[in-house]
Amino acid sequence: MQKIAVLYDASQAVLSTFDLDEVLAQILAIARDYFHLQNVAILLLDDKLEELYVRSQIGWDEGMDKIRLPIQKGLSGNAARLKRPLYVADVSKDSRYVMSSRDTRSELAIPLMVRDEVVGVLDCQSDVENFFDSETIDLLTLFSTQASMALQNARLYSLEQRRAAQLEAINAITKQTTAVLDLEDLLVKVCSLVRQSFPGDHVSVLLREENDLVLRAHEGRLTLRVSEKDRGPSGDGLAWRAMANSKTVVENDVSTVPNYVPMFKETRSKMCIPLISFGQTLGVLALDSARTGSFQIADSQPLESVADISATAIQNAYYVERVRQLAYIDGLTGIFNRRFFEMRIAEEMERARRYEGGMAVIMMDIDHFKRLNDEFGHLLGDEVLRQVSSVFSQHLRKVDIVCRYGGEEFAILLPQTSVEQALNVAEKLRKEIAAWQFPGVPRAVTISAGASAYPAHGDGRDDLVKAADAALYAAKQAGRNCVKAAELLSQSASATK
Repeated sequence: MQKIAVLYDASQAVLSTFDLDEVLAQILAIARDYFHLQNVAILLLDDKLEELYVRSQIGWDEGMDKIRLPIQKGLSGNAARLKRPLYVADVSKDSRYVMSSRDTRSELAIPLMVRDEVVGVLDCQSDVENFFDSETIDLLTLFSTQASMALQNARLYSLEQRRAAQLEAINAITKQTTAVLDLEDLLVKVCSLVRQSFPGDHVSVLLREENDLVLRAHEGRLTLRVSEKDRGPSGDGLAWRAMANSKTVVENDVSTVPNYVPMFKETRSKMCIPLISFGQTLGVLALDSARTGSFQIADSQPLESVADISATAIQNAYYVERVRQLAYIDGLTGIFNRRFFEMRIAEEMERARRYEGGMAVIMMDIDHFKRLNDEFGHLLGDEVLRQVSSVFSQHLRKVDIVCRYGGEEFAILLPQTSVEQALNVAEKLRKEIAAWQFPGVPRAVTISAGASAYPAHGDGRDDLVKAADAALYAAKQAGRNCVKAAELLSQSASATK
């Protein structure tokens, strides 16, 4: 009767809480204190992989709690397969034994079952041979039924809590993303909010750019294997599969995926959800985990809702970005306008100051453009402006910025460039234009240019533009179709004395 009373108290203890970690701790404490076991573990079943993994234990040797037991391996694996307790009085005489502690001499494995389904195993070990008598085995088997109920209750409670938290997260993401119209800020916000509320160690957003997937934002604790905004990314086929099929992809053990190259060094499991807006797949929301088996099918539905919300917000941000760009684009030539030049020259000068670098400005205009308009008409003059703009764009670096400053005048920003390098660029552009065949214009079209650089010709926007303009005027005075450098500050100061 005393043992039955002990069993009743133990059962009440494990059923007194819905917190999974507390339930596990109670089970282990009861096994240790009531049944005098110094080596006991709870292994839970991974249904998809058909493996047992250690969820909580006391007494196992260091590192052994990381093992995963396939069904049919070890005493615990066989107990789960057969759905009945297995006892070995002397583990040295049983080939099924898998060591978890060097001191173990006898082992009892009892399946934890809900209805007829195995959810895990209660594994009890002793450093004494033939430690478990029939009465103790019966009591532990009865206790395991209560422990199974407690585990199932805790799991259901945890699932409900998780769903409630995910619904709150979806609501929060809806509110916070719809208010963000800058694409970069939006993507950072999405990564942060998803990581707070969903499983995984790292969250990434990859967006489609032409025929590539590009990593645009990420947040988490894993180590990135590719550079920011790398294209591809490095053969990660799971993201491509999700995008190509417009379906969520879940891999709970990426080591089984042929030719898989992880984006993060520690990735063991991954979920990829396509970002779809109005039937168009914009990219992929990806979650990576350093553990196998991290993602449940139940997580896919709320994450797909998050992905839909995010995709709509991304589409809105794209639209705002296009509208914003139109405000900075010259309608005739398709290159940037003066408004964009004024914004970017301030940014580039600030960057040059911060990093103690250089930058240059080239001011150019088309020689005798008024005469060309008068002689051949404004329509042909407009076409000349478009073609000159195209030649400039084709022969500049991606980081360089060419703008239509006004009329037939152009301004070019050259980051990390000296005045000597700027003169070379201007001369190359001058030669290209002089050699270009402009349809409908029977004579050569030429340009004149002036170049200045920070800090040699000034430390402010007005100084640099004024110096480049003065150099352009000097080129005009020298007969046009040539390039001149601005005077140094010291020379300019001497000239005014």
